[in-house]
Amino acid sequence: MSQHPEHGLLMHTLGRKPQASVRTLLLAFVLSFATAGIGAALSELGPWYFALKHPPWKPPDAAFGVIWSTIFTLCAISGWLAWQAADTLALRRRVLYLFGVNAVLNIVWSALYFKLQRPDWALFEVVFLWLSILALVMGLWRLSRWASLLLVTYWIWVSIAAVLNVQTVMLNGPFGPES
Repeated sequence: MSQHPEHGLLMHTLGRKPQASVRTLLLAFVLSFATAGIGAALSELGPWYFALKHPPWKPPDAAFGVIWSTIFTLCAISGWLAWQAADTLALRRRVLYLFGVNAVLNIVWSALYFKLQRPDWALFEVVFLWLSILALVMGLWRLSRWASLLLVTYWIWVSIAAVLNVQTVMLNGPFGPES
């Protein structure tokens, strides 16, 4: 019976210099939480946000920090696993590209929704964020199934957030200077 290449990933990773593997994992966490930090800095929950009408099923604001911290932790681990599984420069560039595009789209959503106070624009942008997560899940599958599966939670959460975004726009629009 042939063994899936990923089953040997841990042994392969342990066979490398442990310091390099630990440094890579730490870097994945730094990059993931830098993305989270920038997004959080843009997510001001001020009077504008609290004046919005929200659907009754919206999670409490305190839950968002826990959810996003979990997601960014899973993203860091996923990125590390994918990086370890990528055995060529081209594959590693692909991993960086997929995560990089996703990080930018994640930050842009926060800027549109909170900083610019344009949930309507964020609704348009969330489609691209959602697709970037799907691209990550699909793009990492052949490289590392665990890396791919760890991102499913992120994809599900952004799906829920997109529906919340739709309902917020419906309950509060229009937005912008004309409103």
